[in-house]
Amino acid sequence: MNIIWSPLALDRISEIAQYIARDKPLAAEKWVRAIFSKVEELETSPEIGRIVPEIGNIQFRELIYSNYRIIYRIEKRRISILTIRHSRQLLPLEELKA
Repeated sequence: MNIIWSPLALDRISEIAQYIARDKPLAAEKWVRAIFSKVEELETSPEIGRIVPEIGNIQFRELIYSNYRIIYRIEKRRISILTIRHSRQLLPLEELKA
């Protein structure tokens, strides 16, 4: 399956990496690489993530990496990465419309 990143998801990665890099630049680079690596797993196993609890729809799933939720939608021929959120943040449902 193809993986498509929404502009919002890429912006969130950039924002989070910049925040981490303030104190630990190498940790920020490692975090970004790990997020992309985790998402690559979806190419062969798109259903490995759990169903997003706030939604309850099997199309909307999430992978957990460290303290972050990688929210994605399974579509016919692709996986859309919708957003990245810290696990303590509420998930605004408008972020799922990408």
